[in-house]
Amino acid sequence: MRPTTPALLATTLVLASLSACGSGSGGGPDTVRIAYQRSTDNKVRILDDYLAVVKKEFERDHPGKKLKLVPVQAAENDYYTKLQQMMRSPRTAPDVVREDTFLINSDIRSGYLRPLDDKLASWSEWSHYLPTAKASARAEDGKTYGVPDGTDTRGLWFNKEIFARAGLPADWRPRDWQEVLDAARTVKARVPGVIPLNVYTGKGPGEGAVMQGFEMLLYGTGADPLYRPRAREWVTGGQGFKDALDFVHTVYREKLGPDPSDALDPNVSTRVVNEWLPSGKLAIDLDGSWLGQSWLPTGSRPWPRWSAVLGQAAFPTQHGAAPGRVSLSGGWTWAIAAKSGKAELAWQAIATLQNRANALRWCVNDAQIAVRDDIAADRRYLDSMPAVSFFTGLVKDTHYRPALPLYPQISSAIGEAMESVTTGDATVTRAARRYDDQVRSIARGQ
Repeated sequence: MRPTTPALLATTLVLASLSACGSGSGGGPDTVRIAYQRSTDNKVRILDDYLAVVKKEFERDHPGKKLKLVPVQAAENDYYTKLQQMMRSPRTAPDVVREDTFLINSDIRSGYLRPLDDKLASWSEWSHYLPTAKASARAEDGKTYGVPDGTDTRGLWFNKEIFARAGLPADWRPRDWQEVLDAARTVKARVPGVIPLNVYTGKGPGEGAVMQGFEMLLYGTGADPLYRPRAREWVTGGQGFKDALDFVHTVYREKLGPDPSDALDPNVSTRVVNEWLPSGKLAIDLDGSWLGQSWLPTGSRPWPRWSAVLGQAAFPTQHGAAPGRVSLSGGWTWAIAAKSGKAELAWQAIATLQNRANALRWCVNDAQIAVRDDIAADRRYLDSMPAVSFFTGLVKDTHYRPALPLYPQISSAIGEAMESVTTGDATVTRAARRYDDQVRSIARGQ
């Protein structure tokens, strides 16, 4: 029998609280319930504050209607699990959910989400969304199941003060993987006491490790390294997969990265943002465009000097092949739970969440990369954050994860492979072989 873990207990409490509200999605016919992830860092309340403003606006513009916020405080993977459990039953399903784009197809297959095409057809705001953003919320059946609220890109953040002590350039622009590793080795040799390079890894950090760690490497090894769309098959036996694993293995074998016990912590990203980077304990971080929001005066760890101390560089392709850099993009959407009995009112809530003013406010407050042409051209967005232009410029060379129902299982298998080479429990060859076996098993079971 599985022991009752804190995450499972929290899920049970969430479900119980929702069930107590009655049938349907709870709260009566005039109340829309919105479920979203609340950060495990109690200082981070950007989404909560944004939704509080939206709630007031919605209730002002819809007299007699209520917007009830249902925060789920959990790490990312636990949030996915809890949300799916909530959406299984009409008694516990929220009306509106904040859905990660990489889960859309698996949640559709499970019957958790409602298509929005009938609503989008008459929504004038939809014409401003970029084609790539629309595609991120479109399922295999050709229907759209969510309204994106932003995207992100990934690259290298580096501490220019540490680089100066190591004799490395302030305008560092690595041309291939070797130059990234060489810079980390130089820091280790010349600036003892700091972590040379952070590459997220393992099962604990979940999709964060897979996407902004492993896939940033993998997608720089060649075309379609994870999934071949024309053949409609997942790649096994790929040299790029082994090379990406070997990069991770090298970082942790040579002690260029955090101690594995820290790297495998589900909340390691909080330490990176709130401790290691602001305190000058980390030289190079492979990470996302959103980091700066935490260092603003309203962020979780105000750091007035961050824009002067930190530089940004594109992550290079493996051997410098065109286009010479690589990025991964993801993002979140607002969707309607299939078992909600208030689709029309839920849609009105989404329309409020993503009207132009609120879309701009969200991109500015949360350091999102804009997915609407009108927001991307707005001076308030362009001036909102140092480095926003740099990360927006990576969009043209970015990649998206395969939006397929099996992807979450593939992602889990990648996390296991990463963890095994990080801890030294498996060689790169053995970890890659085990991954291939898992992929074949996953594909057979679809």
